[in-house]
Amino acid sequence: MFSFMICLVVLVIGYFTYGKLVDRIYDPDDRQTPAVRINDGVDFVVMPRWKLFLIQLLNIAGLGPIYGALAGAQWGTSVFLWITLGTILAGGVHDFSVGFMSMRHDGASVSELTGMYLGKVMKNIMRVFSVVLLVMIGTVFAVGPAGLISLLIGNQGGTGLIANTYFWLAIVLIYYFIATFIPIDKVIGKFYPVFGICLIVMAIGVAVGIFTHGYTIPEIELANLHPDKTPIWPMMFVSVACGAISGFHATQSPLMARCCKSEKESHMVFYGAMVSEGIIALIWAAAGSAVYERTGGLTTGLTEMLASGQSACVYDICTKTMGGVGIVLAMLGVIACPITSGDTAFRSARLVIADWFNINQKSYKNRLFICIPLLGAGALISQLNYNVVWRYFSWSNQTLAMIALWTASMYLYKNGKNYWLTTIPATFMSAVSVTYFFCAPECLNLSTAIAYPLGIVAALVFLGIFMKKILGDK
Repeated sequence: MFSFMICLVVLVIGYFTYGKLVDRIYDPDDRQTPAVRINDGVDFVVMPRWKLFLIQLLNIAGLGPIYGALAGAQWGTSVFLWITLGTILAGGVHDFSVGFMSMRHDGASVSELTGMYLGKVMKNIMRVFSVVLLVMIGTVFAVGPAGLISLLIGNQGGTGLIANTYFWLAIVLIYYFIATFIPIDKVIGKFYPVFGICLIVMAIGVAVGIFTHGYTIPEIELANLHPDKTPIWPMMFVSVACGAISGFHATQSPLMARCCKSEKESHMVFYGAMVSEGIIALIWAAAGSAVYERTGGLTTGLTEMLASGQSACVYDICTKTMGGVGIVLAMLGVIACPITSGDTAFRSARLVIADWFNINQKSYKNRLFICIPLLGAGALISQLNYNVVWRYFSWSNQTLAMIALWTASMYLYKNGKNYWLTTIPATFMSAVSVTYFFCAPECLNLSTAIAYPLGIVAALVFLGIFMKKILGDK
C-alpha cells in the first residue's frame, strides 16, 4: 500500500509547500475585505476562519469527491496520480485564485470576474453557463437524496405519501428555497460546519476500516483497468471532477470570499479545503480499489457495484469497512451531503443573477424575485433523466474550471505576477474539456483518433491566443 501512503503524504506536503507558493504569488495583504467593508448581513457576513474552512469544504465537496473518486477508480489505481497532482497543481490553484480574485473585486461571482479579464462576450457566456450548471447541480443533488429517502422508507414498510419520491423532492426543494433565501450565517453558518466534520469523519472511518478489516490497497498501475476499456484520457479526468479540479468550486468560492475577514485566510480556506477534498477523494478511490474483486485484472467488482447506483456503492463500502457505525455515516453522507451542496448551488445561482442584473440582495423582495424562478427551473429539470443530467454536468463542470483558470491567468498577467501558475493547468484543462466534448457519447461521439489531436490543437490555440495577447501588450 506504499502508493496510497505516498500520495497521502504528498497531498499534505503540497498544502504547506505549493500552497504557500500560490499564496506568495497572489500576495494577500491587510486591506479591508468585502465582508468587512460591505457587510449587508445577508451574503456579506464575517465568520471565523475555522468555520469558513469547514463550510467551504462541505460546499465544494458534498458527495463529489466520493462519487467522482469511485467512478475514477474504475480505471485502476492510476487515478491516485490524477487526484494527487490534480489537487495540488490545478484544483487548489483554481479555488484559491477565484476566492482571492473575488475578495479583490467586492465578492464578485466567477462570471463577473471572467468579464473583467476576458471581455464582455466571455462574461455573458459564463453568466448563462454558470447559472445552468448551478441549477443542474442543485437538481441532481435533490433528486438523489429524495429517491434514497423514499426507498429506505419503502423498505421499512412505509407506504403512501411518505414513501413517494416526489413528496421528498418537494421537501428538499422547499429547504433549498429557505437556505437560498435567508442570510448565510443563519443556517449554513450554524449547521454546515457540523456536516463538514461528518464528511471528514466518514473518510477517516473508511480509511481505518480498510486496514482493520484486512483489505489491501493495490499499488499504482499505469494501465487501463476499466472493464469496458473506456479510454483513460479524457474520461477519467472528467469523471473524478471534484476530487482533483472542479468548475463548481469557482461558483462556491465567492460565497466564502464574501465572509473572510482577511485576505490572508485564503491559503487555509480555499487551497486547504481543496487539499482536504483531495485527501477524501484519495481515500474513497483506495476503498473502491481495495474492497471489490477484480476479474482478469480489471475492476469488474467496482463497476458492477456502481451499476446498481452510486449511493448503493457508498452504503456498501461504509458497511464493509465500518459495520453499524458505517451505516449511520453512509446514510448521513448520501442524504445530507448532497443536499448541503445543492442548496449552496442555488444560492450561488441567485448571486450570479444578482450580479448580472445589479439587483441588491438586502431586500427580501429582490431575493424572492430571483429565488422563486430558480427553484421552479430546478423542479422542471428534476423530471429529466438523472444520468443524462449528471453526464452533461460533468463536462460543463470541467469546462467552467478551464475558463476560470484562463481568467486567473489574465489577472496574474495584468498584476505583474507569475501567470504560468494558472496558464499551465488552464492549457491542460482545455485539452481535457475539448477532447471530452469531441469523443464523449453524449457530445459529438467522434473516434479518439479524431478527438485526441483536435483536443490538443484546441488547447494550443487557446494558449496561443493568451500569449499573443500578453506579448501584444508588451
